[in-house]
Amino acid sequence: MSPREKAVAAYPALRLFIAGRWVGAEGRRTTPVIDPTTERPLGALPVADEADLDGAIAAATEAFPAWRDTPPLARGRILRRAADLLRGRKSHWASLIALELGKPLAQAEAEIDTACEMFEWAADEGRRLYGRDIPARTPAMRLTAISDPVGPVGAIAGWNAPAITPARKISGALAAGCTIVIKPSEATPASALVIAQALEEAGLPPGVVNVVFGDPPTIGRTFATDPRLRLLTFTGGTQVGKELSALCAGTMKRMVMELGGHAPVLVFADSDIDAVAASGVTAKFRNSGQVCTSPTRFLVEAPAHDRFLEAFERAAGAIRVGDPFNSDTQMGPVQNARSVAALRGLAEDARDRGRVSAGDCPEGPGFWLPPTVVSGVPRDAKVWHEEPFGPLAVIDSFASFDEAVAEANRLSLGLAAYAWTGSLGTSERLARAIQAGSLAINHWSASFPETPFGGVKDSGFGLEGGPEGLMAFRQPRFVSVAFPTP
Repeated sequence: MSPREKAVAAYPALRLFIAGRWVGAEGRRTTPVIDPTTERPLGALPVADEADLDGAIAAATEAFPAWRDTPPLARGRILRRAADLLRGRKSHWASLIALELGKPLAQAEAEIDTACEMFEWAADEGRRLYGRDIPARTPAMRLTAISDPVGPVGAIAGWNAPAITPARKISGALAAGCTIVIKPSEATPASALVIAQALEEAGLPPGVVNVVFGDPPTIGRTFATDPRLRLLTFTGGTQVGKELSALCAGTMKRMVMELGGHAPVLVFADSDIDAVAASGVTAKFRNSGQVCTSPTRFLVEAPAHDRFLEAFERAAGAIRVGDPFNSDTQMGPVQNARSVAALRGLAEDARDRGRVSAGDCPEGPGFWLPPTVVSGVPRDAKVWHEEPFGPLAVIDSFASFDEAVAEANRLSLGLAAYAWTGSLGTSERLARAIQAGSLAINHWSASFPETPFGGVKDSGFGLEGGPEGLMAFRQPRFVSVAFPTP
């Protein structure tokens, strides 16, 4: 059997995980999980009904007091044990990501490394949830700021990072002392279930983590409006995030919203233009461009524009697109048919107004799109305004620093941004001027497990990752004591 055939044969029975019990499809409606490479069904995913959702939230609520009071050192041991188990299952886990997402195996394994590191980092950082003493106004008082776990958490994750996004939400919540009900994507469910199984084997008490799937609008409304859940952490589109935020207001629920992006890249002429173009192609077309922080709007200083465009188009055209299980594949399919239609619409709009350069991709079944580069289109073209969540990049020139910054900041989105320059002075000016939650200068990594990650403007609010992200799951409180008079 080929690696793909072995992976399909080993695809697990899909289940819900509620109150420490694995719940199968018996007596429940199911929805198919589709392999984007072949368009064939991989399995049948059980859809949580109203009783399942209520049971999951009730389990998280019941488990919260004991988990809240579990010492951080003990919580951390479970998280580290889970990370060790997950690392030992990297090959199997990567094959599931390749099947469900279409991500090449090497890229899936790299994602798994980051997901495991998130558990390890949270395990350690959970021991440093310090309060602080505040200088009192009189010797007869003591003033302290402390924090408590916010409570049971509802979490919703997208399909494009099926290991990293659930790992970030689950590890942060658990390290902070919260319980969680998470709805991963119905398109990529098996990956999140690998995490749940590892946590169960690591000794996590029942009800601390619950995993449900089903109708996204229904589950979103339930998470946003149920008063038992005290925080909603959501990764997804801006419009849905705004709708959920409005619903959360009814229960004064805290929120972390990581929403859409359309990341600008400012390339200054004092950069190594050929090297930036080559590395930019790798960054842009990683995971078929289906990354929230994917570089999409390339703005190149005018003297270097033509050279950059030529090098970028050449490198993009050489990308090998194919089955993610093939060792020489650099880019797989996009995840679903909706993405194909949306990206083709952007390319067609651009083709009528400028230049579109596209590479090769397989024919036949599968959600295939070639690496595509758009250039010479006016700023009212759709691609300058709508996030191309896939293998499409747009390139144009700029004449001055101010023009570049104005274009980078023009949209209402501000999740990630990138810049390349040989000038320390330009770097410092960009750090102050660019409106984005993450700005990476002279490299392509917008976040690490130990750093805060989140957007500004319509790209969301609140933070994940780093000490700041862990504190999102905590409620600060002020406690003051006046000492009795002797």
